[in-house]
Amino acid sequence: MTVAGRVRRESVRMQAAELFEQEVKPPEVARRLRVSLKSAYQWHQLWREGGVGALASRGPSGSRCRLSERCLEKLAAYLEQGPAAHGWVEDQAWTAARVAMLIGRKFHVSYSVSGATRLVHRLGFSPQVPARRVAERDEQAVTTRKEATWAEVEVPGRPAGATSASRTRQASPAGRPEDAPGAGEAAHRS
Repeated sequence: MTVAGRVRRESVRMQAAELFEQEVKPPEVARRLRVSLKSAYQWHQLWREGGVGALASRGPSGSRCRLSERCLEKLAAYLEQGPAAHGWVEDQAWTAARVAMLIGRKFHVSYSVSGATRLVHRLGFSPQVPARRVAERDEQAVTTRKEATWAEVEVPGRPAGATSASRTRQASPAGRPEDAPGAGEAAHRS
């Protein structure tokens, strides 16, 4: 869940607590706050047992980060250096698998690929598309290839009026162009 999502959920629970204090019943709370009836009843139960504090957030769920704040700062610095500085010279792209491997090498902590992805996002990094094209790209060659490929693929279609939209009765063969499939059948039926 995003930070904004957690903040909204916290706000909704606090609004529910205010409504419970005004003796509004859980079904009405669910309707007003546009939450499930189950959530409203659970929140009401928590509120009855512990008041407003029981509905306060206990922080993000999930396991704790296995890297200390100092290690996270170092990891961010390593990521800023780029993949080539750490042995990946074939391209300049950090992948989640590479980040997981880097964490294992530098900090001796095992992270899954999905865990490394979440950690990288937490550090403020996000997937990027290259801002520039490759230096070797030949625009003229790309244009020529596109034109040649389209010339091969593009075939003239049937004229719009030559087909029927009816599923039960096809267009009359008499109205078809001479070179269209089934055009000769009109002469045979006469």
